Amino acid sequence: MNTSIPILPTISTSFIVLSAVFVAIGWYLIKQRKIEAHMKVMYVAAIFAVLFFIIYASRTIFVGNTAFGGPAEVKVYYTIFLIFHITLATIGAVFGIISLITGYKKNYERHRKIGPITSIIWFFTGITGLAVYLLLYVIYSGGETTSVIKAILGF
Repeated sequence: MNTSIPILPTISTSFIVLSAVFVAIGWYLIKQRKIEAHMKVMYVAAIFAVLFFIIYASRTIFVGNTAFGGPAEVKVYYTIFLIFHITLATIGAVFGIISLITGYKKNYERHRKIGPITSIIWFFTGITGLAVYLLLYVIYSGGETTSVIKAILGF
C-alpha cells in the first residue's frame, strides 16, 4: 500500500465524490418537492464537478497523467475499467450540462426525463472515479507521470 498520497488527485477526487453526494441529496430533495433546496444543492453539485474538472484538466495539461503502477497482470483490467470510467464521466458531464440548462430554463418536462438518468450516470462516475483513484494512488503506487495517451494506453 502506498504511503505517499498526491495532493491534487486527492482534492479532485474528493470534489467529484462530493458532487455525487450532493446530486443524491438533490434527488432526495426533489422527491420531497423541495424545489428551491433542490436547485441550490444541484448548483453546489455542479460547482464541485467544475472544480474537479479544473484541477484534473490543469494537472493533465501542466503535469501529465499518472500511469498505473500496479502489477502487469492487473494493468489490462485497470485500463478497461479506466476507459469505462472516462466514457461514463464524459457522458455524465454532457448529461449534467443538459440537466442544468433544462432546469435553469424551466423546461421541467425534459429535465424530469433526463435528471434521473444523469444522476445515476453521475453516481457511477463518482464511484468509478474513486475506484480509479484508490487503484492508482492508494492500493498501488502510481507509475510514471506522462502524457494522457501514454498513461492510459501505455504507449
